Amino acid sequence: MNQDTGPVERPIHAPHDSARRLPRWLKREVPKGNCGHFTAQLVNDLSLQTVCDHARCPNRMECYSHKTATFMILGNVCTRSCGFCAVERGTPGPPDPDEPRRIGEATRRLGLKHVVITSVTRDDLPDGGADHFRRCIDAVRQASGASVEVLTPDFLRNSLAIERVVAARPDVFNHNVETVPRLYRKVRGPLADYTWTLEVFHLVRRRDPSIKTKSGLMLGLGESREELLDVLADLLDRGCDFLTLGQYLQPDQGRLLPVTRYLEPEEFVELGEAARAMGFQRVASGPFVRSSYHAHEMAHPNHD
Repeated sequence: MNQDTGPVERPIHAPHDSARRLPRWLKREVPKGNCGHFTAQLVNDLSLQTVCDHARCPNRMECYSHKTATFMILGNVCTRSCGFCAVERGTPGPPDPDEPRRIGEATRRLGLKHVVITSVTRDDLPDGGADHFRRCIDAVRQASGASVEVLTPDFLRNSLAIERVVAARPDVFNHNVETVPRLYRKVRGPLADYTWTLEVFHLVRRRDPSIKTKSGLMLGLGESREELLDVLADLLDRGCDFLTLGQYLQPDQGRLLPVTRYLEPEEFVELGEAARAMGFQRVASGPFVRSSYHAHEMAHPNHD
């Protein structure tokens, strides 16, 4: 594991003056049809939150048009202040005890085959919200036959909280490393710890090796290629199965980290091939790739 914080050689991309201008490959057409409205209305009717909305995901309209969404539980206010995330930060309210039931109902009504459940970070809760994750997993299974993927926070280095989520046996346990160790404090804030992020995968693997593990990184924050490859090696060493690599896009130019440079699509193809050659079972690498983008296809590549 490489946690060198010294000078970095050969950046994966050098800064340039046009970093604030979106290149042509990052401009998307709005999907046609009304399926997007159906999904948005259902989410609103059931008083649910989605990371698609609150994180200002560029894939929101595409995913909504396919009648899918990544549900965000435990409210819409986060206790962390990450430098890349548009989700509101502050003091959240108590968990909603009826939310798991509504997640299950949304799964049933959307006809989802694979459900992704994430959350804001809840450092204010003794278990970080782990039991609420468990209840949501159980509710989805009771309401449908969908497989379940969780995208969790780090639970503030609480191994018992991770074990509680694992005990509910999600099909995929996703926890994002986000960036390289040198940039952790800048990108993820003072409470995030790279060593602990890696330990999450070790804990999941040790507790239930049948659960697939997954992680993702945002590129374009100033990382070097060597740093990135070191992180991928660390993830593999801790038992990570699936990987996502995507372009960081600044959701709020007023308060969030700027983009260092936009990687070209060919660079993502090359990095994806390198990750597969290193040993990741499945890799999604591209400018618009996000943690839960086409998650069903990654979890079940041989199914419709």
